Amino acid sequence: MTNANKTLGESLREHGVSRRGFLKFCAATASMMALPPSMVPAIAAALEKARRPSVIWLSFQECTGCTESLTRSHSPTVEDLILDVISLDYHHTLQAASGEAAEAAREKAMEENHGSYLLIVDGSLPGPDSNPGYSTIAGISNYDMLMEAVEGAAAVVAVGSCASFGGLPGASPNPTGAVSVMDVVKDKPVINVSGCPPVPMVITGVLAQYLVFGQLPELDEYHRPKAFFGQSIHDRCYRRPFYDKGLFAESFDDEGAKAGWCLYRLGCKGPSTYNACAPMRWNSGTSWPIESGHPCLGCSEPRFWDAGGFYHPLSVPTSASGGTILAAGVTGAIVGGAVAALAKKQVKAEQTERQPVTVEELEQKL
Repeated sequence: MTNANKTLGESLREHGVSRRGFLKFCAATASMMALPPSMVPAIAAALEKARRPSVIWLSFQECTGCTESLTRSHSPTVEDLILDVISLDYHHTLQAASGEAAEAAREKAMEENHGSYLLIVDGSLPGPDSNPGYSTIAGISNYDMLMEAVEGAAAVVAVGSCASFGGLPGASPNPTGAVSVMDVVKDKPVINVSGCPPVPMVITGVLAQYLVFGQLPELDEYHRPKAFFGQSIHDRCYRRPFYDKGLFAESFDDEGAKAGWCLYRLGCKGPSTYNACAPMRWNSGTSWPIESGHPCLGCSEPRFWDAGGFYHPLSVPTSASGGTILAAGVTGAIVGGAVAALAKKQVKAEQTERQPVTVEELEQKL
């Protein structure tokens, strides 16, 4: 029996995974999908019969940070995903093959699994009207390779803010005409797992949900899974009580910062950013940016690179006084959705006012 025809249960037993280990995996999967423990037996039954889906991963204009994030996922681990859960048939960084052998593997996987494979893309790509030579793989433009792979895909998962929204390559002045995956893919479902990089367990959680239920997760207005992007960073931040009391760090080294006060005035974009950073964190749940003392940059939101200075408090209108911000913190008058609405309005204003900096201007300042 080939690996493609084996059920997940058969593959797990072949690799010596115990029933107890399998149930722990199912419990972790339920937790990632925000499901109650009572769903673990149903997940186990579904995974036991599930067949390993073929996954083709294309990397375009990116920094490999999304793959680095995936390799640091601890529940399930990347080894779980590659060896036991999915058949990762093509990935520049993780595959052993290279050159012609690598491209042959991609073409073979597309042919043998036509209509059923998952296509994962990280990185933006030069748009159809851009010079195709800006980014190519094996002499094939990113756009042509994506369109060829999309044709036989069951669904497309855009991993990272570059693939989801254009990211850094698409930031002003966007010299390559970079676009996101959903800008060009219109005839297949696209799931955006944004972040720079995304939380590793969110990547694996989306894949696990597809395995369990054979369907895609419920999405928000930006095509992101609601299970992971349904609440703001602000709402789940452990510093939120300090915000409600009006206690804010004024600099990175003042007494408030040392005491763990809210980073709102230092530019934290938590009120307008939706992601699972707070409950999931990075490096096996060790920490996340706010816990390490740095404000949220809003990296999982569209066009965060063009949203003004990272350390400007964009979560309230710039016309608001310090007293207004403090009063809002004490009374809780501007929180949650209200702050998010104000922040989005301010972000759009910053985008229109921001002027691109030329190389000549940078050299004059050096």
